[in-house]
Amino acid sequence: MPDITPAARHDLASAGRLRVGINYGNFILARRDPVTGESHGVAIDLAGELARRLGVPVEIVAYDSVAVMVDAARAGAWDIAFLGSDPEREQVISFTAAYLEIEASYLVPSGSPLRAVGEVDRAGVRVAAPAKANYELYLRRSLKAAQLVSTPGADAAFELLIGGKVDALAGLKQALIGLTEKLPGSRMLEGRFMAVQQSIGVPKGRDAGLGYLRGLVEEAKASGLVARAIDKTGARGVSVAPRAG
Repeated sequence: MPDITPAARHDLASAGRLRVGINYGNFILARRDPVTGESHGVAIDLAGELARRLGVPVEIVAYDSVAVMVDAARAGAWDIAFLGSDPEREQVISFTAAYLEIEASYLVPSGSPLRAVGEVDRAGVRVAAPAKANYELYLRRSLKAAQLVSTPGADAAFELLIGGKVDALAGLKQALIGLTEKLPGSRMLEGRFMAVQQSIGVPKGRDAGLGYLRGLVEEAKASGLVARAIDKTGARGVSVAPRAG
């Protein structure tokens, strides 16, 4: 890994600290201990490694919604952020290659005739998803016949499924597994409709910092750092992303 240039250091920690945008709505990447308040997760491990190399402390800029975190890029509220890359987000954020992939699927209620992911996109099927989640942005572009119902958050989307107002709930597999316990008889469909690519982003224009982060991500995948961080979460449906081409 090359040394950090003055330009990269300025992009990543101009205030003498690394301000990290963390979306706690994605518990695979980061979660807070309810007792100690300490944060754990893949994003936390990677941010810690970067801060160690920079020789600066980490300052977590916390969000409960990825949509709000993306909007905050315009104001320069954070130096780096952990989120899924997407063409719409690339208007304000520049991304590294992915460091991990999270499979996304659908949850359906008891008695649903749907069995596999490929059966969802047809006329009359209503799909709920939280607005501006990476997979919701993908479904906006990819669904041709099914109706996408966007909600203010994941809880609101789940309530629509419980109330019978939609036929399927889109989400990350790890999260959907947990929801099956809250809706008796519900099940996750076979297969996946996408693999959400989780990357590190910087506000547009910070090219020197982005260049350093790209190298860090590839090294973290090759060294096993990402794999070890995933193992600590115990998450399913999560894997280390392939090496960038």
